[in-house]
Amino acid sequence: MSMPQLALRRTGWDLALGALLLIVGVVILGNAVVATEVSVLFLGWMLVFYGLIALAAALFLIGKGGFWSAALSGALVLVLGLLFLRNTGAAALTLTLLAGVIFLTAGIMRLMAAFDDPLLRVPLVLSGVISTVLGLVVLLNLFDATYVLLGTLLGVYSIVDGITMMVIGRWRVVQSPESESGQRGHLGHSSEH
Repeated sequence: MSMPQLALRRTGWDLALGALLLIVGVVILGNAVVATEVSVLFLGWMLVFYGLIALAAALFLIGKGGFWSAALSGALVLVLGLLFLRNTGAAALTLTLLAGVIFLTAGIMRLMAAFDDPLLRVPLVLSGVISTVLGLVVLLNLFDATYVLLGTLLGVYSIVDGITMMVIGRWRVVQSPESESGQRGHLGHSSEH
């Protein structure tokens, strides 16, 4: 039986999609404030959509276990989405604060891990210092960073993803040659009996 495997393959479509992501990333970086607002609105609508689906799914649990927890979680997500849509500035501030805390915490954890692993000490210290400094910059300039951080992160991510896709392609499910030849041999062997 052949087993599907993941393999990196690059095609012309990967080059085109990667170039498109690269261009989109540059445009986003040029309009980081607009990108931040659009991403907060997109996240708000996704939360509203998820909250409505969770509430609808909770209706199927009436009389069964889990109704109240499903209904409550769906309602909370719906309210959070509506708050994001109603006040994008506060939502952007909250997400920026969260990003700053994540950067700072990840940086401190990497710096602590660097003392335990002598083999990876240099990369861990380097990435830990960068992440810690980035977290401190965001947290100490929270109000200035609010309207540009999310858009900047989205733009940088799009650029890196586009370059990665153009250079190495995307993961695809392929049949392994060994398992295909083994399957053909097995089928040929079974037909002789």
